[in-house]
Amino acid sequence: MKISRRRMFPIYFLAVLVLFLTGGFTGHNTQDNAKGPSFTDPLQTQSMPEVWIRQPIKYEKSEGDADLVLSLDQHLYDALQPLIQEYGKKHKLRIVVNEGTCGITSGALVNKTVDIGGFCCPPDKTDRLPGLRFHTLGIDAKALLVHPANPVDNISIGQARQIFRGEIRRWSELTTSNGGKGPNLLIQPVTRLHCKLRPGHWRLLLDNEDMFDPGIQDVGAIPDMISQVALNPGAIGYEVLWNTIRYKDKGKVKAIRINGYSPYEAEHLISLRYPLYRVYNLATWEGKGVENPRAKGLVEYLLQHVENLDKAHNIIPASRLRKAGWKFKGNELTGEPDAHLSR
Repeated sequence: MKISRRRMFPIYFLAVLVLFLTGGFTGHNTQDNAKGPSFTDPLQTQSMPEVWIRQPIKYEKSEGDADLVLSLDQHLYDALQPLIQEYGKKHKLRIVVNEGTCGITSGALVNKTVDIGGFCCPPDKTDRLPGLRFHTLGIDAKALLVHPANPVDNISIGQARQIFRGEIRRWSELTTSNGGKGPNLLIQPVTRLHCKLRPGHWRLLLDNEDMFDPGIQDVGAIPDMISQVALNPGAIGYEVLWNTIRYKDKGKVKAIRINGYSPYEAEHLISLRYPLYRVYNLATWEGKGVENPRAKGLVEYLLQHVENLDKAHNIIPASRLRKAGWKFKGNELTGEPDAHLSR
């Protein structure tokens, strides 16, 4: 069927209008495109010079005669220690585990001083070094945290984004569980803008630091996040639930629901009805001069036994995600399921 030029203009105008109203243009700042990417493309890797590629793994002198050396982010360090010790004892291996952050782990991998690196975020392109492979242990809800005296216990993901962008400034603009108004207190968003290049984590809330209100209180460490929210009746922050237990000496905080769904319920996160989460990955080497068969054995063991972790860690294993339709490339989680509720 042919369409005359005279009739094409109103059709074109209507299509443009629909795109504009629904946020079809990337420049239109809607709640949907406020979130950043969840994952990066595994095929996009970081190029390195040939001299680096030929460089073997060489432990720091302080590691002594270790059989395996790991650098793990703070949560994985706590969560995996019992399993790692069990494996080392069973196989008579001296395994050195260093506690760090994603940044420290990334540096150790770039320097080729560790066999295994543990991250609390999906890898950025710059993390995908030649010969490095990622293995996903599971995901964990990133909870929105408020002062325990705050009667507001549920907000929408859109309201959460408005709060951190400074568009909702008082708790009285929100409702409580009994239908009343929140307290007439200024909202103080507390952030920890770590791992800014890596996808997922806090970037599922707002894509980059420029989108946050200038009045945010940014902290550098997890204990500071907990203490600042616990001290301020108007505060709101975010962290995984394990860290509210680990740093309970810093004060009491309350995790609230998003869109009516709880960060404590695994099914709410698996279905993405609860929309904020962290991804836990282990990275290992493949290839001559860098591959350690003992590292491969340990990672396989951890992947098989992640279900045995203390339930307080709240980590949903990769096996459950596969069954729910989350996308994997090899052992690495690379995408959310196709069918989930709008976020």
